Amino acid sequence: MRRIPSSTLFGVDPVHDNLHYYETSWLLSPTLLASLRALISTYIFVSIFFIWGWDGTHGDRDAIGQSFSFFTWLTYWGLGFYTLFAAIHTACYAHTGRSVLFDRWPRALRAMHGILYTTITVYPPLVTLVFWIILFKPPFYKEVFTGWSNISQHGLNSLYAILEIALATTAPHPWIYIPFLILFLLLYLCVAYITVHTEGFYAYSFLDIKTNGSPLVTGYCFGILAAILVIFLVTWGLIWLRNWLVKGRIKRSARDPLYGQDRCRGLEAGDQAGVKGEPCEMKHVQV
Repeated sequence: MRRIPSSTLFGVDPVHDNLHYYETSWLLSPTLLASLRALISTYIFVSIFFIWGWDGTHGDRDAIGQSFSFFTWLTYWGLGFYTLFAAIHTACYAHTGRSVLFDRWPRALRAMHGILYTTITVYPPLVTLVFWIILFKPPFYKEVFTGWSNISQHGLNSLYAILEIALATTAPHPWIYIPFLILFLLLYLCVAYITVHTEGFYAYSFLDIKTNGSPLVTGYCFGILAAILVIFLVTWGLIWLRNWLVKGRIKRSARDPLYGQDRCRGLEAGDQAGVKGEPCEMKHVQV
C-alpha cells in the first residue's frame, strides 16, 4: 500500500506552494486582503482591551483574569492572532510576490497555520450557535456596552470566519485536522473544570454537574462534539463550493512570477482557455 506523505495529509504539499493558499484571494488583491485582515485584527484587539478597561473601571476587575476560562474569549483571541499573522503573511507576499515567512519556516509551522485557519473557521460558528441558542436569555441587552460586546464576540466572530471562507483561496480543510479540533475541545473542558476547582465558578452553566446531573452534562458535551463535526463538514463544503465557482482564479501579487494567471479560468485544473475563451497569456517575471 502506498504511503501518503505527511505534507499531503496536512495540506502543505510543496507542489501547491505557488498557489499561496493563505495569502491570496480570488476577489481582492493581496494588498486589499492584507488591509482587510489587519482591520479585523485591529478591531478584535481594540475590543478586547476596551472590554477589559471597562470591566476594570466599573468594579469588575476579576472578570479580566476570568475571561481566559471562557471558550468564547479563547476563540476570540485566536481570531485576532490569526488575522494578525495572516495580514503579515499577505502583506509580505504583496510586496515581494513570495511567501517570505512560510519559505523560511519549517513545513510543520505551515501545517500549524493551517490548523489555526481551521479553528477560526469552525469554532466561531460553534460559539455563536451555543450562545444565542443555549445561553442567551431574551430580551436583548438594554445597556449599549453589554449588547456591543456580546455582538462583537458572539456575532461578528462568525462574520470574520465567513469572510475567510468566502474570500481566500484556501483548499478545503484536510480531514486529519478533525482530531485536533476534538483535542482542543477536550483540553478546554479540562480548563473549564480546573476553573471550577480553583476559582469556584462554571464558565458555562450547562457544564454544572451538580445542577444538571452527569447524564445531561454528558449529553451537552456530545452535542457540542456533533456540532463541531457538522460545522467542519459545512465549512469544508463551502470552501469546496467556492473553489468550484471561482475555477482557480487567483489575484496574485504583481511581483509573483506567475502574475497574470488570476485572469484565467480553471488554470490550475489544466484549462488553458482565458475567461473569454482566448488563450491564457502567461507573464513570466524574473525574481
